Amino acid sequence: MTASSSSRTPIPGVAVLAASAVVLGFASILVKASDLGPQAIAFWRLSLGLPLLALALIHGLRKQHRAGRPFILRPPGWKALALAGVFFAGDLAFWHAGIKITTAANATLLANLTPILVAIAAWFLFQERPTRGMVLAGALAILGAVCLAAGNVRFAPERVSGDILSVLTAVWYTGYLLSIRAARRAGAATVEVMFWSAFVGAPIALLIALGFNEPLLPPEPSGWWPLLALALIVHVGGQGGVAYGLGHTPAALATLIILIQPVVSALVGWILFGEAFTPLQWAGAAFVLIGVYAAQRAGVQVSTPGSGAVKPDP
Repeated sequence: MTASSSSRTPIPGVAVLAASAVVLGFASILVKASDLGPQAIAFWRLSLGLPLLALALIHGLRKQHRAGRPFILRPPGWKALALAGVFFAGDLAFWHAGIKITTAANATLLANLTPILVAIAAWFLFQERPTRGMVLAGALAILGAVCLAAGNVRFAPERVSGDILSVLTAVWYTGYLLSIRAARRAGAATVEVMFWSAFVGAPIALLIALGFNEPLLPPEPSGWWPLLALALIVHVGGQGGVAYGLGHTPAALATLIILIQPVVSALVGWILFGEAFTPLQWAGAAFVLIGVYAAQRAGVQVSTPGSGAVKPDP
């Protein structure tokens, strides 16, 4: 017999996801700042962080060995981790390409389909059923994200291909987040998620970049700075926080919290580049923040015993 229980998310998981969303809000600016093509950017974003992730993984394995646990190179949930790498390589390829063709506002708006897709899939895959209060709060947050982008959205024939890529980005990112959630539920630690997904995703991103015949090296030494920031800050820091948060937060709620990302992107554009921030966008930012807070308070219903349990990070 299955038991249904309502679960309010622990504050640390929510706080880490919120901080990660702030970091991820700088991603589009760094992509635009790079002189390389979108696929080469995706490759460096994954590969430049691998040495740091490898050191962290080795440190974690040594801690396990000192604690008397057996040395196992293959992590728990390794199939889900491999899928995460494939999905994230696809996500970066489509998103980086889309944001180079269409406007940042269009890409942000269309990529915000992710929370809807994740909520539906998590219900069926993990029996994480959103409560009525969470559905209403999520609708408010998604409405806020739409308001944030609405003032700058420009649909035009020359941007249709970029808009389509942005929609497909939501599909790839949904697969990535669900794969991480599955790996975390299987017992994979955050550093294992980050290392192995990047280890699988980087060669795929490289093949895509070579297939598009994109130059792999920046024309100037200063061109490495956006790539390093994307790899070490946005990917290791931002996506690492997402991987941690998905070990402590239901998937549907996690994607709603990540909607803080477009709020940050809009505010950074307003502060640093003088981009317009209209009253509608201010209202949208407020809707996102209120919706995220209300969704966290409402929680989800877990329909199977222990289905939301995740082993703690070492």
